[in-house]
Amino acid sequence: MLNPNLEQIQLNKEEYERYSRHLILPEVGLEGQKRLKAASVLCIGSGGLGSPLLLYLAAAGIGRLGLVDFDVVDSSNLQRQVIHGTSWVGKPKIQSAKERILEINPYCQVDLYETRLSSENALEIMEPYDIVVDGTDNFPTRYLVNDACVLLNKPNVYGSIFRFEGQATVFNYEGGPNYRDLFPEPPPPGMVPSCAEGGVLGILPGLIGVIQATETVKIILGNSTTLSGRLLLYNSWDMTFRELKLRPNPERPVIEKLIDYEQFCGIPQAKAEEAKRQTDMQEITVQELKELLDSSKDDFVLLDVRNPHEYDIAKIPGSVLVPLPDIENGLGVTKVKELLNGHKLIAHCKMGGRSAKALGILKEAGIEGTNVKGGITAWSREIDSSVPEY
Repeated sequence: MLNPNLEQIQLNKEEYERYSRHLILPEVGLEGQKRLKAASVLCIGSGGLGSPLLLYLAAAGIGRLGLVDFDVVDSSNLQRQVIHGTSWVGKPKIQSAKERILEINPYCQVDLYETRLSSENALEIMEPYDIVVDGTDNFPTRYLVNDACVLLNKPNVYGSIFRFEGQATVFNYEGGPNYRDLFPEPPPPGMVPSCAEGGVLGILPGLIGVIQATETVKIILGNSTTLSGRLLLYNSWDMTFRELKLRPNPERPVIEKLIDYEQFCGIPQAKAEEAKRQTDMQEITVQELKELLDSSKDDFVLLDVRNPHEYDIAKIPGSVLVPLPDIENGLGVTKVKELLNGHKLIAHCKMGGRSAKALGILKEAGIEGTNVKGGITAWSREIDSSVPEY
């Protein structure tokens, strides 16, 4: 309801005090604050992006916040997901977020949807809200959120982060472009690493999430100067901002219904290929690896294909580092051949994916090997807890 009947919206004495710094801004004033109170915003996710935007939207006086999330708080989240605290580790994120939101602003209505957003429930969940804010971290859900917003004619405030870089824009607003104008087709599965695989500067989602919150507030206030039609690119390492123009593609396919977005992004096919690759590839468990190491046999080489800085964090005793990028460019293949010298090859990484990829490359070069299932993460959890898990 971006054009509410403001005569029905009232602020009490405490709210006048709470929002006083807004009320004295001519661009906001009493009318603008009433618009914020009348507005409803749905946030998809309460992670790195969702944390700051939920905090600031609640503080700004948004009357109704919806939150979709099905995950629990993990200790590795706390480096960036500032809405959650240590006491909430292992508990539902949406419950943690709701408690913090109401602590910031008890006048905010908080609706919880503890479920995975899907083609079956997206339209029903999103329909009651004025604006949808996308705080997700995967391509199937981003396409789903976009298409549902197009079908429901709702603004989609978008943000994404990776390592030191982030981007933000507003999709499907006042005839502007939508997500499919930026990404007509999804990238191949696995091409873009997740934050768990590639890392992310913990401060980065704070800035991008605040930009999303700012754009949401501006849309509610009726400010036409939004990021619609502009993609804001931010590099926190270089401290630079760039802007790219986005335009609707007149030849893009018409969105008529929600589809199977996992299928659209090639996820089932990639999983089937991975399963086949795992079937064809020899594997050992970390328990079996420990038995080999304890036996003092010297007829194998334990290869670690992670990056050097990961090797500095944690390592399995006796392992030799040859990073995957070196294997991919061919230099590492030569080094592995020199290391083996007739010995058997056993490879590991953080969780098993990169080492499986490395073994596939080495196999093409005539080197057979065995993968350690679960990688050093499984080693830390099941064999030696003194090895840091990261």
